[in-house]
Amino acid sequence: MLALDRIIDAARATPRSIVLPEGADPRIAAGARRAVREGIAHPILLGSPGEVLAALDGDARGIAIEDPATSPRVQAYAEELHLLRHAKGMDLAAAYRRIREPLAFAAMMVRQGDADGTIGGAVATTAETVRAALQIIGLAPGAKIVSSFFLMILCEDYHVQKGAYVFSDCGLVIDPDAAELADIARAAAHSYTAMTGLMPKVAMLSFSTNGSARHQRVDKVVEAVRRVRQAEPDLVIEGELQFDAAFVAAVGAAKTAPGSMIRGDANVFVFPNLDAANIGYKIAQRIGGAKAIGPVLQGLAKPANDLSRGCSQDDVFHMIALTCAQAARTIPEPMPGKDNSVWQNSRSARSLGEPRAG
Repeated sequence: MLALDRIIDAARATPRSIVLPEGADPRIAAGARRAVREGIAHPILLGSPGEVLAALDGDARGIAIEDPATSPRVQAYAEELHLLRHAKGMDLAAAYRRIREPLAFAAMMVRQGDADGTIGGAVATTAETVRAALQIIGLAPGAKIVSSFFLMILCEDYHVQKGAYVFSDCGLVIDPDAAELADIARAAAHSYTAMTGLMPKVAMLSFSTNGSARHQRVDKVVEAVRRVRQAEPDLVIEGELQFDAAFVAAVGAAKTAPGSMIRGDANVFVFPNLDAANIGYKIAQRIGGAKAIGPVLQGLAKPANDLSRGCSQDDVFHMIALTCAQAARTIPEPMPGKDNSVWQNSRSARSLGEPRAG
């Protein structure tokens, strides 16, 4: 899993402070301890000190423990939350109650620069995790929606093609319109480069390839591609494409037009809706044996990520590494309607064909 190893190595080079609001969960504790052992992060676990220490088996070396119920940060955090949410009807007393909730406290730590990123969802639902991040951390400049991706890693002997791929949006936006789909594609492209250091090749997926079928659902994908190209003309993106044309070289050569920039070598796959994306990543994971890391959120001002409630301690560790990579990134968030291309110096790499990660 060379792609994942690169992410872990990058985190080790510049360890970040990552706050985990579900600190008493044994999986969170084990993932945090591994992060300390491998030198990739400075974890902060939230919760009752006694419960967190018990989850850590009494070994808190390298780990900070903070209790939102008694923290000296509560007053300043509550006042900041009141400023943020008073227009929505939140009074100061409600802000005090809310900030003592671990998810909200963790998000405020990130907002205030007391932590570089946060990871929840081992116990809380995705809706709770995303709501805290969106209300407190907020959207990145220019971003209109929060979406998500899974980093899919093919590394087994039976995988004909190996490497790291991004699947988006597998967790949040149910039925994006063309503008939202374009924003998801741009965010996913930037996420891929932030995770791997490689140039993205974005396939906008459909049941049609280059006009082989006519339908309004196909039209939505075509319009999304047009919007992305207008905003970031140097980004390699094609669509509409069927998955096999985007992933299998022989099929891509047969189905795509002459001059196509993607012939089975896409590394970012943007699905037309949440049905397709969620089903697709789970088939790749459960039948195809891909390692799925995520959902990783994109579009926020600072990193905040969601774990599956069925996560393992390894999943926690890997998500800590990815969150550190997000925190360390220098690539700007895509700005809708403006040319913020980061690919302009990569034309030679694109023309020669980008090597696959891993």
